[in-house]
This record gives sequence, C-alpha cells and structure tokens, in this order.
Amino acid sequence: MNRDSKVAVETISPNAPQAGGVAERYALALLGLADDLRPTDPGAIDRIATDIDGLAAICRSNADFRALIADPRRGAAEQQKAVTAILQSAGIGDEVRKLVGVLIANRRLAALPDVAAAFGAKLAQRRGQQVAYVTTAFPLTDTQRAQIAARLTESGISGVKLVEAQDPSILGGLIVRIGSRLFDNSLKSKLQRMQFAMKGAA
Repeated sequence: MNRDSKVAVETISPNAPQAGGVAERYALALLGLADDLRPTDPGAIDRIATDIDGLAAICRSNADFRALIADPRRGAAEQQKAVTAILQSAGIGDEVRKLVGVLIANRRLAALPDVAAAFGAKLAQRRGQQVAYVTTAFPLTDTQRAQIAARLTESGISGVKLVEAQDPSILGGLIVRIGSRLFDNSLKSKLQRMQFAMKGAA
C-alpha cells in the first residue's frame, strides 16, 4: 500500500480492469467464506484481504508466475505443486491457497488475477471506498501510483482503491475510470484524435 500525505491507495490485480462473470463469482465465494469465519475469527476478512493483496503483488512483480498461471498446457498437478510452493514461500494463508486450488481443479487458474481484482473491488465497495480502474500499457511503478493518488486527491477523490490492468494496445499513457467517469489519456486515443483532426483539416 502506498501513502502520501493526503491519500492511501491500495492496488490490486494488474490484469483486470473490471470484475465480472467467473472472477466475480469466485470473489464473492471468498467474501462469503470470510463472513462465515467472522464469528469465531473476527480478523479473517482483514487477513484474507492482506493475502489477496500479497497475491496481487506476486502477479505484478513475478513474470514467471504470470506465465505459469496463464499457460493452459500445464497439467493441474504441475500447476498445484508450483503455485503452492510460491504462495507458501510468500506466506499466503490457507483460505487463499484453497481458493487457488479450486481454480486449478476447475481449470480456471488464468482467472486468478481477475479474482483478486474482483475481491478487492467488492471489499472496497463494502467498506465505502471508491474504486478507480486504471489501464496502462505497462505495469505501474510505485512512483506512478503515488502520482495517480495525488492527482485524484487534487480532484477531490481520496481513499481510492486502484484496480490495475495492462492493455498493450493503448500504446502508452493511461485510462482511469471511476464509476461513470472516464479519463482517457492513452496514446492510442491521442493518435486517434490527431487522425480525426487531420481528416477534418483536409
């Protein structure tokens, strides 16, 4: 989690601009599990949220891990062994490891970053946080996240959870969506606007 003097921004999956479908169903199931645990384990939801954030950090920083979960040629046993070893070494808890096991058994492991994003977004909404979906051509750095946080704060939007997505087709820049508001500063859109302007001038 990155902090500046005005805003705390939490970042999650780099692969899912918006939760929905399969990812949302798994995320809701994990939230339901956390709720079921709460009577006997009041800190369960915070612990699971921390593990999901840790999982998302692995997805962001570990290209080999991203390749592992995205490769449909790998068998379930191979995926289970490799992914479990990585998650255990990162200190990811039982609930999230079991979720990953279910994804592997159902041949849905490629959806893991989307599930992490969906869980983070659902939890943020439950806690009254706004969610900003940020799409970039390349992974964000911590400095860029802090800059986005600062710009959002200057616009009167603070305490936002960032959901990061990568889309190489936008070429550069970024697209930010918060609710119905969309800010498109992608290089692709700039080039398109330039093309339209040149056509209009011809």
